[in-house]
Amino acid sequence: MNIELREVVSHFRIYGEFVIAVPFGTGHINDTWQVTFDQGGTLLHYIVQRVNTNVFRKPEALMENFVRVTEHIAARIREEKKSNPTTRRRTLEVVPAHTGVPYWRDDAGNFFRCYVFVEQARTYDILETPGQAFQAAAAFGRFQCDLADLDGRLHETIPDFHNTPARLAALEQAVRADVAGRLAGVGPELDFILARREECSRLIDLQAQGELTERCTHNDTKLNNVLIDDLTGCGCCVIDLDTVMPGLPHYDFGDMVRTGTSPAAEDETDLSLVTMRFGMYEALLRGYLSGAGKFLNPVEKSLLPFSGKLITLEIGIRFLTDYLEGDVYFKTKRPGHNLDRCRTQLALVRSIEMQFDAMRRLADSL
Repeated sequence: MNIELREVVSHFRIYGEFVIAVPFGTGHINDTWQVTFDQGGTLLHYIVQRVNTNVFRKPEALMENFVRVTEHIAARIREEKKSNPTTRRRTLEVVPAHTGVPYWRDDAGNFFRCYVFVEQARTYDILETPGQAFQAAAAFGRFQCDLADLDGRLHETIPDFHNTPARLAALEQAVRADVAGRLAGVGPELDFILARREECSRLIDLQAQGELTERCTHNDTKLNNVLIDDLTGCGCCVIDLDTVMPGLPHYDFGDMVRTGTSPAAEDETDLSLVTMRFGMYEALLRGYLSGAGKFLNPVEKSLLPFSGKLITLEIGIRFLTDYLEGDVYFKTKRPGHNLDRCRTQLALVRSIEMQFDAMRRLADSL
């Protein structure tokens, strides 16, 4: 699809002369560009995104969440009365359209939004050191803490997003339909998942029993969704807020374990490279508790190790479902890409299971 970015950004309250727009990031869902403007001789950058409305069916509600969350955190920063670069960049800043709303639609129905680019910080697809893991997890924990007193319930931008039993049911439906004719090649993966069926409802059941508390959560805490400051190495800003909605804190911590403990890429085909590095897990756990530990109850804390296994299994289920449905959700770059992603997740589940007792002992000691 040909998008004329100069035309798109003209509808937002950005001042100065348009210079260039280039594709940006590695996200699976939305289309993202970094846009550069010359403002009085200084080059400033913005992020423009075309929201995937096939995934996010109610983008206006999504942007209402986006604005509520970012404005709430910005107000908290002002209340803290701390002025330093890391604190000021703790949240994204939405750029409204000239109409005053935080988005613009073109005549074809494409849905665009814009926010200020966070300078002198970057994301990492694979964390290189335990220190980075600690800082990223601390940022996500602080993000949850910042939103603990947000008034009113956020919209569910994707209902049942981390409802693992619902994800398993969707997989079973995809198996029955086999619309892409791919079922014959996924027997070992299906057997692995179905052998863990009973674990899929554990968090949902405890929430229904009142043991776990619904909170404002990010729900997509890949470690490349937090910016690490170039100078200080601190986690300075949580990004990709499309799935911020009501959820359990375990969804966030579990996805950190999934994305931050293995040295392998999410779609690695050499499964011998996929392993949960215990040192990275420990750094994530300590970092997360430094930000979120003050509001977790004992039951919530005790389930953090399990959440890493559950969310990794859940994402494996989602990749396999999309593969069987013909690759309709996640962007793919090669044949079998979603199946490769699924196999990587399941290999990580195996590694987590082998180290689970040690993971639990560490959590109990903190």
